[in-house]
Amino acid sequence: MTTSSPVPRSDDAAVDRLKALLERAATGQYSQAWSDLWTELYHNGTLDAAHPLVLPTLADMAESGKAEVAASALHLAGALLVQADQRYETRNLRHQYAPEVRRLLGAANQWRQVTAHHRDYCYLVEAILNLEGDIHWAEDLIFGVVSEEYELECPDPDGCTSLWVILGERGFFSTAEDYALSEDDVETFPLHPADPGDLQGLGRRLYDLALTDGHEEVAHALTHAFGEATCPECGRRLSVVEQIVARSS
Repeated sequence: MTTSSPVPRSDDAAVDRLKALLERAATGQYSQAWSDLWTELYHNGTLDAAHPLVLPTLADMAESGKAEVAASALHLAGALLVQADQRYETRNLRHQYAPEVRRLLGAANQWRQVTAHHRDYCYLVEAILNLEGDIHWAEDLIFGVVSEEYELECPDPDGCTSLWVILGERGFFSTAEDYALSEDDVETFPLHPADPGDLQGLGRRLYDLALTDGHEEVAHALTHAFGEATCPECGRRLSVVEQIVARSS
C-alpha cells in the first residue's frame, strides 16, 4: 500500500474547475460531470478530495430530492473516503469531515429504504458500507451481486486455479471457465448457500436489510456470497466471501 498520491492542483483554475463540475453534477442533467469528477477526484487525483467544497457539497446533493443525483453523490463520497483510508493509512479525511459523513450516511439509509431497483439498491448498500468504513472490500462484494459473478482463486496453498462463481439468472454454481464465454456443456458445481439462520455479522446484517427493504432477490444472492463454492479443479470447498476478501487485499 502506498502513502503517496498524485499532488492535486491547488491553483485557482483547479478550484474553479471543481466548482463547475459540482454545480453541473448537482443538476442531474450532465452525466459527463460525474464522469469527470470520478476521474479527477478519484482516479488521477488532479482535484483534491479533501477540498472543503467536496464532501459538504456531496452531502447537500445526497439530501436533495433527486434520487439519481443523491445516488451518484453517495457512491462517489463513499469511494473517496475508502480510497483516502487506504492511500494514507489513516482515517483523517473521515475525522475532518465527520459531520458530513454522518449526513451522507443518514441520507444513504433513507434512500435505501425507498429504492426499488435492485441494482440501485445494491450500490446504495455499497455506499453505506464505504461511508461506515469498517471494511475496504464492499465494492468487490457488491460488484458480484450486481454482475451475478465473482472471479476468485482457489485457496489451495500449492496453487490451483481461478474459478468463476455464478449467482443469478444463469443459476448458482462454480466453474473453471468464464461461463459467459464458454460452451453450453461446461462442467459446473452447485453452490452451497449459507443458511440464513446461521449467518452472522455482516452477512446477517445485509441479509436482514435486504429482506426488510423488500429485496428478496438480493437477500438470496447474499446467502450464496456468504456461502461456499467448490473448486472445479481440486474439489475443495471454499468460502466465497473469504476469497472476495483475499482478492481485495
